Amino acid sequence: MTPAAPEPGVPTRVVLVSGAGGSGRTTLAAATALREAGQGRRTLLLTVDDPHRTLDRLLDTRLTPAPQPLGAADGLFAARLDPQEAFRDAAARLLGRAKPLFDLLGVDPLERDELSALPGAVHLALLDALRTHGGSGQWQVLVVDAPPVAELVAALALPEQLDRYLGRLVPEHRQAARALRPVLAAVAGVPMPGDWIFEARSWAAAELAEVRAVTDAPGTTVRLVVDAPAGPQAVAALRSGRAGLALHGQRVQSLLVNRLLPGGGDLFLDGLHRSQQRQLTALRAEWDVPVHELPHLGREPEGPADLAALAAPSAPASAPTEGRSAREWPVEDLRDGDDQVLVWRIPLPGAERGDLDLVRRGDELVLGVGAYRRTLVLPSALRRCTVAGAALRDGVLAVRFAPDPRLWPR
Repeated sequence: MTPAAPEPGVPTRVVLVSGAGGSGRTTLAAATALREAGQGRRTLLLTVDDPHRTLDRLLDTRLTPAPQPLGAADGLFAARLDPQEAFRDAAARLLGRAKPLFDLLGVDPLERDELSALPGAVHLALLDALRTHGGSGQWQVLVVDAPPVAELVAALALPEQLDRYLGRLVPEHRQAARALRPVLAAVAGVPMPGDWIFEARSWAAAELAEVRAVTDAPGTTVRLVVDAPAGPQAVAALRSGRAGLALHGQRVQSLLVNRLLPGGGDLFLDGLHRSQQRQLTALRAEWDVPVHELPHLGREPEGPADLAALAAPSAPASAPTEGRSAREWPVEDLRDGDDQVLVWRIPLPGAERGDLDLVRRGDELVLGVGAYRRTLVLPSALRRCTVAGAALRDGVLAVRFAPDPRLWPR
């Protein structure tokens, strides 16, 4: 089937395939991309965390940062993210913006060849790739062989964190005072920031907005992969990662249970099959998302025929949008008689009570779920309240607020 050209103005569907280490997420990302291209969609498969070039061997090709067509299906392309090169590109753009600072200090900026990726650079590289390929309009589907779920959460949390830091360094009222800089400098007797600071801040904010336009879009979905039978640590890590994704507004679209054995084999394999089926039943009971079964082929998958045999499910056209942004989390007004309380309901599927941490700080609520933290700006009504308690039930955290008599109008 010849893939149709992307329709102008139709956003790219982004499928982030993640999971625990060794779960087979790279293979299933490739199988997902092949399925999408086979249905006539122009598809790019992007691998991010593949130091051993697993995807290269699986597809029998040498992937590069530039998308290249694959013979497995019409309209299927693949690329391999190079964190070092991506870091140099991003750093070069940033250093170019910071040239006035180097001139002020009287030092020469670093040359491109001197730059080497810092720890965490793969997160920035992933976000830049999502912005570039997800917003280019060249692809109908972008399938990302993403890092393990904990690393994926860290990457998806970065745009909001960086935007918050920018807001603290160059707040809105400082930008509004830009036109009055000569007057303020004369009155205050101290120099005001130069135009380049405001321009750099605006440039950075625009870049982050482009990234968030892709990561927060309804067409961006996350599917997690778990190997069967998975040990308790792997299942706990996946559960915690799901809560971390929810904390940052990303909902898991589906769970792929990999390498399931058929029944009716010899005594050992039949026992393993029953163990897998018990875990599959437990996962279906716990996860309120589609749980898909993928077979064990009896060998390591190789080539397009094996990828097609895995029968990876198609990605949906869009993800659930409710709860994707903190602004969409409902505030329920339960004030009635002597019971004066408002409840902010925060969806956190996979969270456990012992992992929760809540700190009120001014007009913000710092919420921690295990290893994951997010600073949330309170809705306007809740800023005039005090925290009266919290409870986690059925994957939803209900934070109770009582109106502050000093701030709440009678």
